[in-house]
Amino acid sequence: MELPVNQFKRGMKAGKPQIGLWSSLSSHYSVEVIAGSGFDWLLLDTEHSPNDLENVVTQLQAAAAYPTTSIVRPGVERHGADQTLSRRRRADAADPLCADAAGSRRRVAYTRYPLRGVRGVAGTTRATRFGRVKDYFKRAEEEICVLVQVETQLGLDNLDAIANTDGVDGVFIGPADLSAGLGHLGNIPHPEVQKAIDDAVKRIRKAGKAPGILAPVEADARRYLDQGCLFVAVGADVGLLARESEKLCAKFKS
Repeated sequence: MELPVNQFKRGMKAGKPQIGLWSSLSSHYSVEVIAGSGFDWLLLDTEHSPNDLENVVTQLQAAAAYPTTSIVRPGVERHGADQTLSRRRRADAADPLCADAAGSRRRVAYTRYPLRGVRGVAGTTRATRFGRVKDYFKRAEEEICVLVQVETQLGLDNLDAIANTDGVDGVFIGPADLSAGLGHLGNIPHPEVQKAIDDAVKRIRKAGKAPGILAPVEADARRYLDQGCLFVAVGADVGLLARESEKLCAKFKS
């Protein structure tokens, strides 16, 4: 059995923008619904949702039948958790908060086997297709994609070192927390926040890495794509369900 090809990683390397959807509903059933919608990638969030490791595995299984890449966002370190999800996952990318080069190196290490990292070695796991992928341990890095997230002033200060970390494939800018960290909580459109995002995108591209962002407003998403973002989440399952259900209800109750 061959090592699965990471089309998301290869698409970014080719300069092809990857359009994604944020998923926080914590359900394998909802993931199966959106996995067939045509998005290049889905972000399975374990920070702002009641997801746990077992839930994530069932969501990965639900998405596996469709031509989309699953990205897992471990809710690590900021809340004192360990690197368990990063080390045990079978997903194509990880996306934890990062504030300095040491942090980005640590996140890469979670996805690499010794001596290049600290990933646990096991032969019959889902990652190896239960021992059926030939030379998996030697070739795993070819298809693993590591994304780190920058969403603080400290992260911006250290962005060049973070982006230039060997093994980091892309840097995701978290606009909501970044706006809060810059003193503009809940005001992502603030000029200071947007200037910081624009500058970050340029610096990430200069480092030869892929910039990414969450932008549920269509005009914002298109602008970030024009600026050179290579992976953009253009919406979220929770937001779609909430807003569209409100619209449907209003048609009959207004």
